[in-house]
Amino acid sequence: MLRFTQRYKKEVIPGMKAAFGYKNDMAVPMINKVVVNTGFGKQVAGVSGDELKKFSQIVLEDLTMICGQKAVLTYSKKSIASFKLRKGIAIGAKVTLRKKKMQDFIDKLVWVALPRSKDFQGLNESSIDKTGNLTIGVKEQIIFPEVSPENVKRIFGLEIVISTTAQNKEEGIKLLKLLGFPIKSK
Repeated sequence: MLRFTQRYKKEVIPGMKAAFGYKNDMAVPMINKVVVNTGFGKQVAGVSGDELKKFSQIVLEDLTMICGQKAVLTYSKKSIASFKLRKGIAIGAKVTLRKKKMQDFIDKLVWVALPRSKDFQGLNESSIDKTGNLTIGVKEQIIFPEVSPENVKRIFGLEIVISTTAQNKEEGIKLLKLLGFPIKSK
């Protein structure tokens, strides 16, 4: 198994040049960042401040462990009475990964975490938007090896957005397939 940077240099650049006719290595699309986030607004709606603090601390610890970088809380921007939401309370957490940490996370996601997920058949091409960015929904954080299922206090889902510099969906699909993402063809 090649690591992310070796795979990109040895397989992706020549493959993308052959498929799309790029003349320069720098013109080949690449992944520029990965954003991992979770929303826990529904779980904490109507709970006390202490319970909210405990739950957000659990989420931050797990997200920090999974990503290898400190997670930050996201706060509500306005109050919505029907959702029992007040302005300024914590409703989620996120991590933005770049460079080395991003590469390590992608290696772990593709080769370890996704195959561990229940009934995994591959990623759909419909998960890639028109500019080549991939969005993956993960139902349980316990598919990552850092999280021990025995020690988990709360199970929550994650959304992983892999942002590329591709110009269109076809370039994004080809780039991600060459990087080893298990994308199902239609």
